[in-house]
Amino acid sequence: IASRFFAPRFGINEDSVTGSMHCALADYWGKKLQLSQFVALQASARKGVLRVELLGARVALWGQAVVTMEGNLRV
Repeated sequence: IASRFFAPRFGINEDSVTGSMHCALADYWGKKLQLSQFVALQASARKGVLRVELLGARVALWGQAVVTMEGNLRV
């Protein structure tokens, strides 16, 4: 599948690769294509390729990632 993600209202003109979006797309396209595994391409300026697998109520994503932020949460 191929996708793009825009959310200018939230300051995201175009996201390079969105894992949470692909979790939602996985369920939709998995049912439509009758597949439990497939490859997804987010076709933005900084392209990203994900391997997607439906595991019951869960979705597994594989691909290359870059850490863009780190932090600590104090509870």
